[in-house]
Amino acid sequence: MSEEKPPAGESGNAPEPSGVDLARVALRAAREAARARGDAARQKKQARRGGLRSGARTDRRDPMALGAAINRLLTERGWEAPAAVGGVMGRWPEIVGEDVAKHCEPERYEEDERVLVVRCDSTAWATNLRLLAPTLVARLNDDLGHGTVRLIKVVGPAGPARRFGPLRAPGSTGPGDTYG
Repeated sequence: MSEEKPPAGESGNAPEPSGVDLARVALRAAREAARARGDAARQKKQARRGGLRSGARTDRRDPMALGAAINRLLTERGWEAPAAVGGVMGRWPEIVGEDVAKHCEPERYEEDERVLVVRCDSTAWATNLRLLAPTLVARLNDDLGHGTVRLIKVVGPAGPARRFGPLRAPGSTGPGDTYG
């Protein structure tokens, strides 16, 4: 008796791949080997750089919130006092009161001398603010930190530029140079 081979579908053994199937299996194996080589190369490169870029713990390379980044920049550059005084300029009506804020506004902060320059719209308000200056300095230092503002320099309203007239003698120094 001769043994007949059962058809491919009837036996429990799967047929060996041939032709296109064999090529697909070889391509899949090659891709997996290339991926494994790439992973190994990437891990070597990361080890040379000092490890993974991100991990379970935070480090200086991790992204940070905008507010935290700005606070870090202010601290690193030493801009805390000017930034705090800038915040005071934004909150000026809250600090000095609505009446004073209507007539007096801060112009600039001179960090070297720790002087806040305030311009008033009339000489009467400038005089009033000069009398209130020690109280305002204490209030500002309570808000900003001791010694941030040492002095409030009050300036009155800016007057128009003085013109002495269209006819002037060359070389004269003004109206006091009449005789001479």
